[in-house]
Amino acid sequence: MPLTGQKLLQNHPQAWKEATVHPFLEQCQLGTIQRSQFNTWLVQDYLFVVEFTRMAARLLTIAPPSHFDILLDGLAALKDELNWFKVKATERQLNLATPPQPTCREYCQFMEQLATQPYGVQAIAFWAIELAYNQGWQLPGPMPEPYSEFADRWGNSNFTEYVQLLQQQADEALSMVKDEIQQQAETVFLRVAKLEQAFWQMAFSAV
Repeated sequence: MPLTGQKLLQNHPQAWKEATVHPFLEQCQLGTIQRSQFNTWLVQDYLFVVEFTRMAARLLTIAPPSHFDILLDGLAALKDELNWFKVKATERQLNLATPPQPTCREYCQFMEQLATQPYGVQAIAFWAIELAYNQGWQLPGPMPEPYSEFADRWGNSNFTEYVQLLQQQADEALSMVKDEIQQQAETVFLRVAKLEQAFWQMAFSAV
């Protein structure tokens, strides 16, 4: 039976919970997150999104044409997102020309290494990364200012729909591959979950 995104979530609930439920997000919702913690996340996430945009571009080069529309919509949104990060950094007087921390660097290297994987594996990773942000910013519930703007960016209904479409495309890609490729996709899904948890923790541990 083909592997699907839903099966991955069902088979690995604890790993996915750790990827999407974290004190960093909970304290954003409570309004108690420290400025240094949030600023660390913002700068490092900008650096991450730069590399995620490269991943999105590479994914497009091997995707079937029937998947172009959704992926192109994602790339257009990433352009807006990168510019938005620059505005937020200016508002907070943050320097985005900052070296990535080890956790961010590891995540970016992982995304780069995915370029050697089959399309189905890359599609699962791309979906999982977007889903982690979608659920991570939704699950705590409504957030106070100034964090509501961040939660709304990834937790809004349009982004949720986009993530669901990414899952459909990833499921379709995996439905046509051998068990070996499906196993690779499961391994990559778990790596995404682990890296997401580590990224939240990186920001939460900032002083």
